[in-house]
Amino acid sequence: MALSLRRGTVTAVLERQDGLARIEVDGTPCVAYPQLTGPVALGDEVVVNTQARDLALGSGGFDVLYLNLTRGLGLGGEPDAHVIKLPYTPGQFAALHVEELEGLDDSVLGGMPVVCCSLHSQVAPVCAALTRLRVAYVQLPGGALPLALSDAIRVLEERGLVGLTVSVGACFGGDLESVTPWSALAHVRSRGYEVAVVAIGPGIVGTASMYGHGGLAAVVAANAATALGGRPVVVARVSDADRRERHRGISHHTETILRLCFGDVLVADDEQGRGWQRACAGLPLSHMGRGPNEDPAFFAAAFAAGRLARGLVVPAGAPSE
Repeated sequence: MALSLRRGTVTAVLERQDGLARIEVDGTPCVAYPQLTGPVALGDEVVVNTQARDLALGSGGFDVLYLNLTRGLGLGGEPDAHVIKLPYTPGQFAALHVEELEGLDDSVLGGMPVVCCSLHSQVAPVCAALTRLRVAYVQLPGGALPLALSDAIRVLEERGLVGLTVSVGACFGGDLESVTPWSALAHVRSRGYEVAVVAIGPGIVGTASMYGHGGLAAVVAANAATALGGRPVVVARVSDADRRERHRGISHHTETILRLCFGDVLVADDEQGRGWQRACAGLPLSHMGRGPNEDPAFFAAAFAAGRLARGLVVPAGAPSE
């Protein structure tokens, strides 16, 4: 087990987004996270990690900038930050976390719905059903760790469908950082958000195990919501296009999630998915390379979960159950 690193020169800067730059190093696609490695410019001498592309991972197809030798040395850390992301690894860095920004009291979620996704591609249709509500997105480890890699979240923020992002554990780059999902959910509620949507980042790679994938992240989210007095809504993973028998209909991953949840969880029915096409129009919808026309059941099920969560929102000032 070793890092796969190579030196190179930035030959193109293709796109700059908040927290993300898409570049080319010696003509090869690469992504950079300026929050970690500093700004990047044409002609910079850099070191890139090539392993994901070398292994043809599902999130691969590009290298990741590891070190900018031209302008990335001697960068200062975040002031007053004491909690380390990726501790004791070559990529460790300090970031302010909600646990140290302010004391979290013992208040519970008061019935706040928490939508528990097992795949990042479920987030957009879930949020499409939550228009005009205050929605926070919470990202757990299990897929890509940098929140900035998600084009879907960027679009949802631009459209006002997500008002706050929180990156948990090893994830980074949200509006806020949190050590645990419990703290993230408590903080989201304390700021007046009405629904939390929890998922892993994009780029998940299959493990051929019922205990892999994003299913276990959905279990963690559901159990955290239950422990804090929230209402967990599990997004069913449904497909009518997948060639694999155990992925057609309601996937075995969903069955595993429901079996491992400690408390009662809710799952939407098919009727709640009605109208998903119109509500999701213009949103980035893609799952395993399939769009809404190729696998409509997948996106309909995610939208249905969002609609179910919408019906659970307790109006401000009303007593929770």
